[in-house]
Amino acid sequence: MEMSKEKLYEFIEKNKVGFIRLQFTDINGTMKNVEIPADEIDSALSSGIMFDGSSVEGFARLHESDMYLKPDLRTVAMLPWTFDGRRSARIICDVYNNPETPFEGDPRYRLRLVEEKARKMGFIPYAGPEVEFFILPRANGRPVFEFLDNGSYFDLLPVDIAEDIRTEVSVHLEEMGIDVETTHHEVAPSQHEVDFRYAEPIVAADNVQTVKLVIKTLAIRNNLYATFMPKPFFGVNGSGMHVHMSLFTLDGKNAFYDETAPDGISQTMKYFIGGLIAHAREITAVTNPTVNSYKRLVPGYEAPVNIAWSKGNRTALIRIPKARGKATRLEYRAPDPSCNPYLAFAVILAAGLNGIENKIEAPMAVEENIYKMTEAEKQKRGINKLPANLKEALIEAEKSKLVREVLGEHVWEKFLTLKEREWWEYSTNVSEWERKRYENI
Repeated sequence: MEMSKEKLYEFIEKNKVGFIRLQFTDINGTMKNVEIPADEIDSALSSGIMFDGSSVEGFARLHESDMYLKPDLRTVAMLPWTFDGRRSARIICDVYNNPETPFEGDPRYRLRLVEEKARKMGFIPYAGPEVEFFILPRANGRPVFEFLDNGSYFDLLPVDIAEDIRTEVSVHLEEMGIDVETTHHEVAPSQHEVDFRYAEPIVAADNVQTVKLVIKTLAIRNNLYATFMPKPFFGVNGSGMHVHMSLFTLDGKNAFYDETAPDGISQTMKYFIGGLIAHAREITAVTNPTVNSYKRLVPGYEAPVNIAWSKGNRTALIRIPKARGKATRLEYRAPDPSCNPYLAFAVILAAGLNGIENKIEAPMAVEENIYKMTEAEKQKRGINKLPANLKEALIEAEKSKLVREVLGEHVWEKFLTLKEREWWEYSTNVSEWERKRYENI
């Protein structure tokens, strides 16, 4: 709920706020901020705070660098830590070219446009991400890629520092207005997950950014390292960010639920699934945007490499949880936490809406274990695969009309340029694995 100016002034005075961090997100999904003294908030609310957009990856060119941050008063929250005794609040901002014109390359703006399209179609979308991450040791100020524990899924370990951090994360997120539903140990050693209540996609993306900030900050303050890298270790499960998504009608009914259907799944939901399956390969560069993302998307570690849907089978890209009624939803299992959540939610939602618009029929659900199928069996069933690496994903994204429209020309061009450069650097870099593998040549 948006806070009025008067309530904001009361909030600042009551909490003795000295500084306000105006936060925004760049194309790569990295959170940035400009800090202002609390007594400058009037200027920020009236005309925005100017900043140098040319210094932000993928934003503006040098000769058009002046940009503005306009605070969204729905996102006011106290930061739960202090530095040198100073208390700070945060407000997430929209980026503008000038005080009146939104910046076309702002990831938050790109998602807002897709949300507005959904509303014009008669739907209110909701997203519920599940964020996985590793907590690792730190030594001499640097991360150490070694496990802190040998736990597995849902394990109740003896209380240790990582358990304490998970509890602390939950408490602080609740203080910041985010409803945490569950936190638990994940499959791999030292791997954890935080799930929070579903919300409209922009709010859900804001929450992802806040969750990552809180986890990283608390890890540092405990001399540990939190990483959202999709695959930091060979031989164990990587970290995903499964996204639950649903559509509600404007009068509050779940558009994915049909009480007259034997499985409770509406035709609207099946069209949405059809759109996701039709566009899955082309949106993967956005939902899985790093070289490392594709080291998670390999068979054998519960990773969804097969483009299919199921009513419970976790070897498929799209799973329909058993809950029905208002809780009817789908789970899109490809994304990982290295993605920009605003752009990822935008392309997922747009692909599904495209399916509804064009009445794209979903293929037959696949309930068998796809990992155990031969390539010939998968081909016979029409089960395609997600791209095998970032380069393949970029080729799919570059020729995608949907991705280009959703990202807009500015983000589309900058994103492809940044990611092509990342692939080139990776392809030409010489790794320690290569040195060991070929040392006797």
